[in-house]
Parts: sequence; structure tokens; C-alpha cells
Amino acid sequence: MSSLPHSTGQALDRVDGPAKVTGQARYAAEYPAADLLHGSVVSSDVARGRVRGIDCAAALAVPGVVAVLHHLNRPPMAGDDEPYKDADAAEGEPFRPLFDDRVLYSGQPLALVLARSLELARYAGSLLRIDIEPEPHQTDLLAALDQAHEAPAELPAERGDFYTAYRAAPIRVEASYSTPIEHHNPMEPHASTVIVQPDGSLLVHDKTQGTQNSQAYLQKVFGLPADKVRVCAAYVGGAFGSGLRPQYQLALAVMAALQLRRSVRVVLTRQQMFTFGYRPRTLQRLQLGADAEGRLLALGHQATAQTSRFEDFTEHVVEWSGMLYRCENLSLAYRLVPLDVYTPLDMRAPGAALGLIGLECAMDELAVRLGMDPIALRRFNFAERNGNEDKPYSSKALLACYEEGARRFGWQARDPRPRSMSEGRQLLGWGMAGGVWEAMQSKASARARLEADGLLRVASATTDIGTGTYTVMTQIAADAAGMAPEEVRFQLGDSALPKAPLQGGSFTVSSVGSAVRLACLRLRQALVAHARARHPELAGTAEERFRICRGHLEAGDTRYALADLLQGLPEDALQVEVEAEPSARRKGYATATHSAVFVEVRIDEALGTLRVSRVVSAVAAGRVINPKSARSQILGGVVWGLGMALQEETQVDHALGRCMNHNLAEYHIPVNADIGDIEVIFVDEPDDIVNELGSKGVGEIGIVGVAAAVANAVYHATGRRLRDFPLTVDKLLLG
Repeated sequence: MSSLPHSTGQALDRVDGPAKVTGQARYAAEYPAADLLHGSVVSSDVARGRVRGIDCAAALAVPGVVAVLHHLNRPPMAGDDEPYKDADAAEGEPFRPLFDDRVLYSGQPLALVLARSLELARYAGSLLRIDIEPEPHQTDLLAALDQAHEAPAELPAERGDFYTAYRAAPIRVEASYSTPIEHHNPMEPHASTVIVQPDGSLLVHDKTQGTQNSQAYLQKVFGLPADKVRVCAAYVGGAFGSGLRPQYQLALAVMAALQLRRSVRVVLTRQQMFTFGYRPRTLQRLQLGADAEGRLLALGHQATAQTSRFEDFTEHVVEWSGMLYRCENLSLAYRLVPLDVYTPLDMRAPGAALGLIGLECAMDELAVRLGMDPIALRRFNFAERNGNEDKPYSSKALLACYEEGARRFGWQARDPRPRSMSEGRQLLGWGMAGGVWEAMQSKASARARLEADGLLRVASATTDIGTGTYTVMTQIAADAAGMAPEEVRFQLGDSALPKAPLQGGSFTVSSVGSAVRLACLRLRQALVAHARARHPELAGTAEERFRICRGHLEAGDTRYALADLLQGLPEDALQVEVEAEPSARRKGYATATHSAVFVEVRIDEALGTLRVSRVVSAVAAGRVINPKSARSQILGGVVWGLGMALQEETQVDHALGRCMNHNLAEYHIPVNADIGDIEVIFVDEPDDIVNELGSKGVGEIGIVGVAAAVANAVYHATGRRLRDFPLTVDKLLLG
């Protein structure tokens, strides 16, 4: 019998790699359709007001222009009298494109021009004359702090008596930190191609992280039966949270297709990618009280963030302060300021990427006050239990992250005195931070089918946003079925497939992977049972000895052709569809990934340069299904963290209420030249409680803590504590 090694835990190449590098992979704006119309969105140039009139005459006179849709001539929709809710909607009334004459934010879509080509549509759009009566607006969080209200968030209850404990603490640190607006900027712009089928149903190719979320949204908004709309997203060119909610190009494309009874494609420009969700600007205030030994006695974390006037977007910004360290006196608060802007949106490691900046910078400031090594302070306050839930962790290898990360980084050689380390004329700074992200799991379904030629087809409606979902699901299926990964085909990105949650939050492997594993296990059991029924001599062969290989079922030294075994069986006899959900065992435990990030910065004060030369990220994420793709996820997260620390900032002209740097030339993100050496370490962390796979996910944990580690390294290099992110050179030089 051939011996098949376990594919999980192996660094397999991406199964979708060949399709992507050869151009066979199609994205939302690349699907052909007969008689296709192209839509160009015309956006508002004011932040608040009313549309008094729209003159379309010049646009409609352009040959090849078919129609211009706006609030005065759009078709009525089933959802007009109900909120356009979706699975990731915030509290309030979601935005409705072309709904009425109200202008709610700069960049709001006011019209959709439809033409035979995209170039024609955009040209015609420039000819529209839209008369807007502007109204006073406010887009500046700092100027509207007096309008802040409590966020509709269920924060952990206050523990102990924070204020008394803080006032009595012999060592106190109080500091405020600010972070800017950041935009997702995936490589693929948001686009939707709506293909009208002969029976009138719609096949929609959408840039989305949840095909079934987009499908349900369209059903509700347009009153479409489930069998009349199908949403696909076979390949997604990055999303980072921007595809969690249906964006306005989807509703506009479907609206136009239904009105004109023609296939329609709407693609947003890079500038328009700045006209919907983003990471909100935040202000954070940290208060830490400790005794002379470094024991945390009191911890207060308050955050204020912006939101739109029509939705209250709530992130988990402050909760992390209640779970990462042991502290008996805790106070958390989160407030929102409504502005004339679009609603913020989850962005990679939402909340944690922001909240850990405040907490981990404050912990570094406390370590300096105490004259204590930053790692020693964190070790001393290590929490065995999640204080927010008062539950033990299913596993928590954070101490191993500290130890292994410090060893690989060479932390023991660090001179703790600011400005004490240099190389030539460059100041060296070494900083570190811890990280945490919840290891979640949602209900998910999967279908597995074994073909007579030995091919295993597995399917779920989940998406792959560049994270390697195709590959890890193939590996999980192969191991569960007792097959080689080359004999598995995994299908995703189709609302018609078995139900799956949104692709985000680092829980796809835990959720969909658990369903895939269960489906393939049951399929294998069904095949073995059938083989034993046909061949009684197999009754005594242990189940683990059966393997499916090259169109055969192998049992010990015997091989049986699958075609013979399946002969006479109904077509779906070896097809299994299951739903997997979190086990009851999880209820008694808190589940989370953890990390320790170590950073080296090099600063030349004469030239005004700041560069991160080295990063070591040690991660505890349970069982890693594919070390290669997991490492890539952490590398990507680290680069995001470096962008947060040093470069990324959406700049707003508050006089106009408009983004000024809405392009990749002026919205600065890290490029290859900005990135030094990054080492990723996965520490061993067995966990049979979190899920049957033992996997916790790695999509978010890579970014968490990175920006704080950079800021702490900058302090160590210069003696200057910068608290206003990003840490640009002008702030560094001004000190």
C-alpha cells in the first residue's frame, strides 16, 4: 500500500497559483457578457447638502451613451422603506445610493452614466451638471469632540475600583495616542459585473468577502427571489475588510441591469475607493497604575472614534486591555463622534490594530518609569485567564513567543538607555510589543463528493481574498479523506454552494475548515462501509488503513478500483453535505492567538531618515495548516503594521470635507524599498479545544502590536516619545 504523508502542516504551493500567474483567474471586472454596458459613477464634490437639479442633456447627447440614472429617475426598489442591512451592518440606517436628494458625504454617488464603453461613460459623466445647495458640514473629529456619545457596544463590565486603585498606585502613567484615518487600498478596485441570464435571473460577479451576504442584500433591496440572483467571487484581488459589506457599485450595477434589462459592469476608480469604508480616526487615553515591582494595580482605556451620521460603527478597540494582562481594577470606555463622512468599516485586525497601539505603548512607558525590561514587565503581568470573560485560555503560548522572539532577535544585547545604541551616525532603537486576537469560529457548511475516477470535489461558499483558502481547504480535505492533495478540487466563491460565513476575522480555517474536515471524514466512512459491504474480507481492516489513491481504494495490500466499487450506486451515493459549529467544549474557555513583535529602527537625525531594518514576529496560533501561506499572512500583516506606524494617513481638507490624497501616489504605503528583514516564528501550541483542527487563524495577528513596537523602538533610539501616528519624520525632528 502506498503511504501518503499528511499534507496539513506542509508548506504546499498555492493550488490557485498557476491560474493567477497565467492570467486564467478572472476577477469581478473581467467576465465577458454579450451587449455589456459600462457604468461610471459620478460623485458629489460637497460634504453635505441637497441636490437641486441634474442636467443630463450633454451626457445623453454623446453617441454610445444609453442612460443616466439618478435619484429622480431610478426605479423604485423593494428596500426603499427598509434599512439596507447586511450581515456586517453597523447600527443605524445603511447608506442607500441614489436614494434621494440628500448629500451625506463628499464622494457620495449622485449619478450612474451607462454607455457602450467605460471611456465613453466616464467622458459623459464629466458633462453632467449637478446643482447642489451646500450646507455647513463637519468632518474634523477634534473639532466635534463635544458631540461624542457612548458607542452601542457591550463593553466588559468594570472590574474592581479603578479610580481608587489608580489614585493610590505609587507608579502612574497617563498618556494619549492618536491614529489617523486609513483606507484599505486592495490591488483590485471594487467592481461588479451583472450578467442578465436568458430567464431574467442575474449572475453577479462581485468583489466581495461574502457571496451569500451580497446575495441576501440584493434579495432584500430589490425584492428578488433567491433563485433569481447568484453572486460569485472566484478570485478576489485583496480586500482587507473592504469587501465585508456590499459596496455601492453592486447596488448601482444591479439597479441598472434590472432597469435596462441588459448586462452591466460598474468599476470604481482608485479615487472612488476612498469614498466608502475605512479605518476610523481614533483618540485613545491610557491610564496605568502599578506598584514598585511592576504589578498592574489599575488599567483604564478610553477611546473616541469617528462615525457617520447615519450609522454608529463600533470596533473592539479597548477590550484587549482587559484580556492581555492580569489586572483587578479595570475601566473601559468607547465613544463615537458623528461626522459628515461615510461609515467606517472593519479593516485588517479591526479594533485590535488600534487598541494595541495604545496599550502596548503605555506598557512601554510604564517599563521606562519602573526601570524594568519591557519583556519582564509583561511576563510579570501575564494573565492565565481572560479577565473580560473570567475564563481560562484553551491555550496561550505567549510566554514562549516572548522567549523565542527575544532569543532570535538578540534582545539580551539591548542597552535599555535611550540613545545608547548606534551604528556609525545612525541611532539604533530596539522595541517590542505583545499582541492578541480572538480565535473565533462560526457555523459553516461544506459538501464533499467522490467521483468514480478518484477525484474528490469539495465545495463551500467561502471566498479566497488572497489568504490561501483554496490551498488550505485542499490540504484539510485530503487528510480527512485519506488522499493526496493533487486528487482534491476545492470550489468556493459562489452563493449557490453550501453556506459559509464572511471571509474575515481569521476564522475561515476554523469555521469552513472544520466543515470540510467533517464532510470528508464522513465521505470516507461511507466509502469504507460500502467497500466492506461488497467485500466482507475487509471487515477486520482498521479504518485508518484505508487510503484513496489514483482511482483506487487501498486496504492493506489489496486495491479496489473505485469505478467497480461505485458501479450500480446512485449518482449522489458518495456525496456528503454537513454543517459544522463550535463544540460545547469551547464554552468553558477563552480562545485567542497571541504574538510578540520585536523591531529594530535606524534613525539618522542629520538626514531625517527613519527605517525599520529588522522585525521578528513570534506567533502562537495553534496548529498551522500551511506554514508557507501562514508565513505570507504574517509577513503581510507586519508590512501593514509598518505602514500604520510610519506612513499611512488619509488626509482630509476639513474646509471642503474631502480626502486630499485619494491615490496611491500620495497615500503612502510601504513598498519593497521600505521593508527590511522580517523573520516569522510559529511557536508550538497544541490546542484540541479551539476546534478539531487545532487551528486559530493567522490573518489578523501579524499586524497587531507592530506599530506599537516601532514607536517603542523610536523612543529607545531617540529618547523622544511620539504618540501621534503615523510617526513621520517631521514629528520625529520636532520631538
